[in-house]
Amino acid sequence: MVGTLSSEPVPDVENKKRVTQRIAERVLFSMSAWAALGVGVLLALPALFCITHFDPDLPGVGAVAGPAVGATLLIFALLVLKGLVVLQPNQAVVCLFLGAYRGTLARPGFWWINPFYSREKVSLRLKTEESGPLKVNDAVGNPVEIGAVIIWRVSEAACALLEVDDYQDYVAAQSETTLRVLASQYPYDPTEQPDATGHPPEHPIHSGLTLRDGSDALAGLLLNELQQRMVSVGIEIVEARISHLAYAPEIAGAMLRKQAASAVISARRIITEGAVAIIDDALNSLEKRMGAPLPPEQRAAMISNLLVVLIGDREATPTVNAGM
Repeated sequence: MVGTLSSEPVPDVENKKRVTQRIAERVLFSMSAWAALGVGVLLALPALFCITHFDPDLPGVGAVAGPAVGATLLIFALLVLKGLVVLQPNQAVVCLFLGAYRGTLARPGFWWINPFYSREKVSLRLKTEESGPLKVNDAVGNPVEIGAVIIWRVSEAACALLEVDDYQDYVAAQSETTLRVLASQYPYDPTEQPDATGHPPEHPIHSGLTLRDGSDALAGLLLNELQQRMVSVGIEIVEARISHLAYAPEIAGAMLRKQAASAVISARRIITEGAVAIIDDALNSLEKRMGAPLPPEQRAAMISNLLVVLIGDREATPTVNAGM
């Protein structure tokens, strides 16, 4: 009998626990390195003396006692000196012992820590990540080129080092992904698309935020989205700005002609609306002088004739001048 798959999702408890667990950064125990440096030197000097000044003619164990003591002291001296670490400002060291996280030291100076800890230094300074220019389709399908500059820093060294394999590659990949998603959600500029009947709608479908005019708002959206993606790995996004925005080269010329045509249409619409307002005021003034309203047919005919005079003469004037 063939079994059937259950439609109910099986909760992945182990994976959920693994994802929600996050390394909690803690301060590593340390002490001033000057005392440890003195101890190491005090151990190294007699060790070197015992190794270089021994008498091989001594009977029995005496012949090897001096070198053995010197080697032991030298090993202890090297262990003490191995625990010395120098940290510059905005620098941290993450320490592990047998694969377990022990703590993070982020205080600049000269310190001594457990010499058996494995350590890795992490820079906490500001870094700049340039993402793009990337070729992306905007919200209406036009190919555009967009780029951004991301300023970031490591805020939790242990998380950045242990949560991801390479936090710098992670920042680069997430910056590119976030920029692509953001660019695909908004049009390059306000545009009108025909509806199902083939006629343009009364209002643009994207009358709000655009890539070209919403640089500050887009920067805020990009910053918030990146912060949400980076906080789990100990990365702080300080600033995010759109640095490059243009139509793709293959459609740049056509889009410039489209923008010029849109500007002409807008100008004609403004002229027409102004002419209608002038005619309406003139007819209202005429009706007041006459003391009676004009018949609808006569009023419509006068509006049509005046529109032809106002708009037709305006368009014909350049032609007449050109023929003279």
